[in-house]
Amino acid sequence: MKRLRHALHMLPMATVFVAGPALATNGYFPHGYGIKAKGMGGASTALAQDSLGGANNPASMVWAGNRIDLGADVFMPKRDAERSGAGFTTLNGKVDSDKTSFVVPEFGYNTLINSDLSLGVSVYGNGGMNTTYPQGNFNCGGPTANMLCGGGTMGVDLMQLVIAPTVAYKLNAQHAIGLSLLLGYQQFKATGLQSFDNAPGFPPFTGAPGSVTNNGTDSSTGVGLRLGYQGRLNDMVTLGASYAPKMKMGKFDKYKGLFADGGGFDIPSHYSVGVAITPTPALTVALDLVRINYSDVPAVSNPSMPVAPLGAPNGPGFGWQDINVVKIGVAWRTSDALTLRAGYNKGDNPVSSADVTFNILAPGVITDHYTAGFTYALGTTDDISGALMIAPRQTVTGSSLFNGVLGAGAAGNETIGMKQTSIGLAWARRF
Repeated sequence: MKRLRHALHMLPMATVFVAGPALATNGYFPHGYGIKAKGMGGASTALAQDSLGGANNPASMVWAGNRIDLGADVFMPKRDAERSGAGFTTLNGKVDSDKTSFVVPEFGYNTLINSDLSLGVSVYGNGGMNTTYPQGNFNCGGPTANMLCGGGTMGVDLMQLVIAPTVAYKLNAQHAIGLSLLLGYQQFKATGLQSFDNAPGFPPFTGAPGSVTNNGTDSSTGVGLRLGYQGRLNDMVTLGASYAPKMKMGKFDKYKGLFADGGGFDIPSHYSVGVAITPTPALTVALDLVRINYSDVPAVSNPSMPVAPLGAPNGPGFGWQDINVVKIGVAWRTSDALTLRAGYNKGDNPVSSADVTFNILAPGVITDHYTAGFTYALGTTDDISGALMIAPRQTVTGSSLFNGVLGAGAAGNETIGMKQTSIGLAWARRF
């Protein structure tokens, strides 16, 4: 009972643990949750390495034991956008997003109530998008403007935080199930999108003028679930599966004229299956197959070509497609004190060439992630872990949306690009 009370006391503590944006990697989801998983390309569904099971697989928590994990990842994306070949040459130019580093904390706590039942909590950044483009020297027929013909700095800032109280139960010595209650909080703001707010000289883009841009930070909350299974078939093979249905979030009322369905921005459903193979006690190979259903969220998946005003149920979105992700990782225990990790994460690119203009704001085009990591034991109870991720530059090019406004060829083509690096460190204590 003492451990149960301790676990319940951790829940309000977790609510003050604020996570920063874990920006666009697999779409806008991170490539992994937990520093150890991040060192293995994000593979985690069939592993029980830490108390981040609420983000990965709730069933893993009953195998993870009594522990606390605390870490942070420094995420360093570089985003840019370029317009070329425009008939109106004053629209040509290139800009780079100013902000290039973000701190993404993580926290987990888990306790065994008895040998078959665990209770814990995971706190993590589910995902995010952030761009901050300077105004530049674009001219859209009036005063100097930013790349999307608005005024001042242009960009968006989306952050999603999830607190996941988790219970896991062993059905028998080999199989366990788990359930996480997902308590979601998100923030959003947009700047520099005045041209889409029914500005003079432009066609009416939105059905809710004044609710498109420069309205400060808005927030919303929601509740969801994650279900998990993990089974140890024998000493060598472990299987895992995890599923989270769409999390219904409150609407961004300040931006009801920007996002489809009056400011709706839910968290899409996603699921994973995984296998971990341990041919020797010193070596583990893990593979995850992940599906993220961005089509659940109209603001993300609706095509950007206008068929209805911005903010309408069928209004324009970012045009993102559902994606599949393959995560593979290796952990090699070189000694009692040191474990080394490496991994590769391959995800589909959700952004098509037809939707480049809107995705200047959210260039989630990364597909390949190369990772490495380690854990070093500080003693019998404590260890530190580190992870490095490098994602080479990816680009997408397409015809500017403004060609449909200003005339064929008037705005030429646009190219969005991104590359990423992240480095993280975590501390863990077993008790």
